[in-house]
Amino acid sequence: MKAVAAVLLSFCLAFTAWANEEKKEGEAPKTEFYNLTPALVGNYGSGPKLKYYKADIALMMTGKEAKDKVEFHEPLIRNQLVMLFAQQTDETLAGVEAREKLRQEALKQVQNVLTQEEGKPLVEDLLFNNLIIQP
Repeated sequence: MKAVAAVLLSFCLAFTAWANEEKKEGEAPKTEFYNLTPALVGNYGSGPKLKYYKADIALMMTGKEAKDKVEFHEPLIRNQLVMLFAQQTDETLAGVEAREKLRQEALKQVQNVLTQEEGKPLVEDLLFNNLIIQP
């Protein structure tokens, strides 16, 4: 009798796990955001006077798996973004159009890094939550 109850219980547990699995497969992938914390802080431009920036950046992707991969590659992504910001000048950071161009270039850099490492870009968009410049 105990054996029959154990078999029935195992079938019930297997059925509920299977039902939950099917439910997850039917759902659309969830949009995930990954914040690069701490914020990127550094110098930009050249000349006798030091110029600083602080950028709070969020990366948008679809699915938990993509978020985990982006988190794994965060040091490489941060390095690429720091190098990009260090190359900027006052002109490339002044004005809305210039900052939008910088945002698109930063997205392109992140996607290039992830394509090299994972074979696909994974990140769909890059957002500046906050971009502070001290010329």
